[in-house]
Amino acid sequence: MPNHLILIHGYSDRGGSFKTWKQRLVAKGYPADRIHIVTYESLTDEVTLKDIAEGFDRALRTKAGLGEGDEFDVIVHSTGMLVVRSWLVTYAARQRRLKRLIAIAPATFGSPLAHTGRSTLGALFKGRKELGADFLEAGQEVLYGLELGSRFTWDLAHEDLIGRPPFYGADADTPYAFVFCGDSAYGGLRRMINKPGTDGTVRLAGCALNTRKVTLDLTRPSEDEEVQRRVKLEPWSNLDMPVYLVPDLNHGTILTDPPADLVDRVHAALAVDSKGDFEAWSATTSALFADTRENAPKFQQFVVHAVDERGDGIADFDLRLLTRDARDRFVELSGFDLDVHVYGRDPSYRAFHVSLDDLKPDLLESLAIQVTASSGSRLVGYLGYNIESQTISVQRQAVQTVQIDITPMLRRKDFTFFYPFTTTLVELKLNREPLPHDKTNDVCWFI
Repeated sequence: MPNHLILIHGYSDRGGSFKTWKQRLVAKGYPADRIHIVTYESLTDEVTLKDIAEGFDRALRTKAGLGEGDEFDVIVHSTGMLVVRSWLVTYAARQRRLKRLIAIAPATFGSPLAHTGRSTLGALFKGRKELGADFLEAGQEVLYGLELGSRFTWDLAHEDLIGRPPFYGADADTPYAFVFCGDSAYGGLRRMINKPGTDGTVRLAGCALNTRKVTLDLTRPSEDEEVQRRVKLEPWSNLDMPVYLVPDLNHGTILTDPPADLVDRVHAALAVDSKGDFEAWSATTSALFADTRENAPKFQQFVVHAVDERGDGIADFDLRLLTRDARDRFVELSGFDLDVHVYGRDPSYRAFHVSLDDLKPDLLESLAIQVTASSGSRLVGYLGYNIESQTISVQRQAVQTVQIDITPMLRRKDFTFFYPFTTTLVELKLNREPLPHDKTNDVCWFI
């Protein structure tokens, strides 16, 4: 008998949107009485994604046939991915209960539309329509979690995507994960909201669970000059879980009109029960959708968090990539910062969406990272050690520019800075110091 299968919808939606998927799976032979559709509240301003995750846990406990320790599988759409991942990371025992996580068009790292949902236009088109105390609310807390570069998705990724041991592994104590997304954006009137590299709602580069973290620690003192000690690359911690791109589907049609080959691969995923099964399934699925992935525009997302040595966020910073020109001078690599979103609640978090087709990283023989940061005051500044840097005064503010050449890292076999259809987390660390730095400072002194 197959596991109970739970279907979890996305933001501002209802469980009925999974009707087609249930019908198709039942037609494939999955028992109808083992499929359960969840509906949750996402349009009330005070409800958070963590609240929904705990509501989901309560619903599991009260659902007939699903005991406290019973195993089950899930298929999630869009924001449903954040709901189930939030549920998973709360208690370690939950990893053993969830056997298979199948994501279709998941908002693994949010959506470029989330910050527009808090606007009046967003409330009118997506907000609650029922009269009452919550009329026209658009789910402010959920949208803050869904926003690009949010602290919620940053912290969540550190729980299940970064570090050891594997959270999505090959043994019986962790779930297997499978990720799909359409390769096309919206048509008709909804074309006005389309963004490059998206299915209309989520970024293709923001779906996969293949995520690494790079830490650029510029706080180290003079004796630690080696770039390898300043640049830390977290190892891959989970199984290879790429996003499989399905042709001619957008964020809506992947839910309402899934093609037979997609349904077949999802149905097959529900039978994966070992590392060998997973590898065989991955090989077949990769071959099936290889042409779609090859022909799709190659984007990568970088989520950057800038902090000082105390862990406090740096609100005002700029990040640029440089490469050496024919005269052996570092010049800006154009295109890296063309699409940047600053997280609304905390500007120390930024999301960069980069076209690798334009950037052409395979042709780069050198790479440097330049960070400019300001405290907003001439009394305090951000400093990096032993690296080409300078401090200037701009409108009575101390503005620090720090540059680190990471070319030696490019030659390492385990270092991959550019990887299409993935999100890379980048943590920048600078010292925050009273100024002037080399003499009695203007913040505190003796009389």
